[in-house]
Amino acid sequence: MYTLFVFIEIVVSILLIIVVLMQASKGGGLAGSFGGANIGAVFGVRRTSDFLGKTTTVLATIFLVLAIFINLVVLPRGERQEQSVIQSQAPAQGALPPSPQPALPPQQQR
Repeated sequence: MYTLFVFIEIVVSILLIIVVLMQASKGGGLAGSFGGANIGAVFGVRRTSDFLGKTTTVLATIFLVLAIFINLVVLPRGERQEQSVIQSQAPAQGALPPSPQPALPPQQQR
């Protein structure tokens, strides 16, 4: 189940990347490389911009909702308490004993 949702999340992210790259920015973008210039002839320039904008919004919403859903519902919960790497390491065999405190010189009376 977890693998299925992660696969769907990856597919949605790839589609989102493609749709964002197809949008014509002020500098032209990559719309011409992916055939974005020809898609304007099919839908009309304004309708293409609206379609790509709405598609971006829908895909981004699906991406965020799936990410939250996977994290809260699908992700396996850790019932057992795991120790950190530091806690799981045993003390070293050749550890040095604590050093003694240096003796303070006796106080001189006045």
